[in-house]
Amino acid sequence: MPNYRIAPSILSADFARLGEEVRNVVAAGADIIHFDVMDNHYVPNLTVGPLVCQAIRPHVEVPIDVHLMVKPVDRIIPDFAKAGANIITFHPEASEHIDRSLQLIRDQGCKAGLVFNPATPLHYLDHVMDKLDIILLMSVNPGFGGQSFIPHTLKKIAAVRRMIDESGRNIMLEVDGGIKTENIAEAARAGADTFVAGSAIFGKPDYKGVIDAMRKELASV
Repeated sequence: MPNYRIAPSILSADFARLGEEVRNVVAAGADIIHFDVMDNHYVPNLTVGPLVCQAIRPHVEVPIDVHLMVKPVDRIIPDFAKAGANIITFHPEASEHIDRSLQLIRDQGCKAGLVFNPATPLHYLDHVMDKLDIILLMSVNPGFGGQSFIPHTLKKIAAVRRMIDESGRNIMLEVDGGIKTENIAEAARAGADTFVAGSAIFGKPDYKGVIDAMRKELASV
């Protein structure tokens, strides 16, 4: 059985109590904290920056997974590394030189990855598999939380799983968008091993109950 990881997205957390929220969700069984960065330029929303990452870092020991929905990306990468990020991912369309951006992340001591929107082709992966620690597939169009899972993503997950297996590399395959207890097993069957869930967890009163239910679903795969 793969090593499945659940990564609650703070996009859906209570920002007035963020330190408490991340502590609670880790205590409830979260493996990773997913940190959504939007710039109101690459995506039509504005969220949080390195200062917030730095503020929550002392509250949790699990990895912080920073998803950069910003353009350009290179300028901000070192700031997030210094703020305590462990994983940094970005969209290929937001970088002039994808290889260089990936190397920049790794040079900062972080794991590096690419993010693919529902309509972004996978050919960007052809030349950089050796620089990837993680591939993130968006199962919604980025910009807002609480959207519904786009079913076509399952085919894309399966295609990327084949590419990872053929490469022989240990690359995480993360899926983000509309993931909930009802569809997490389906995404796992397609080949995902890391699951971002925002409103499905933070929108409920019992974080542990939701995470336990997700793990039960994953155990059935």
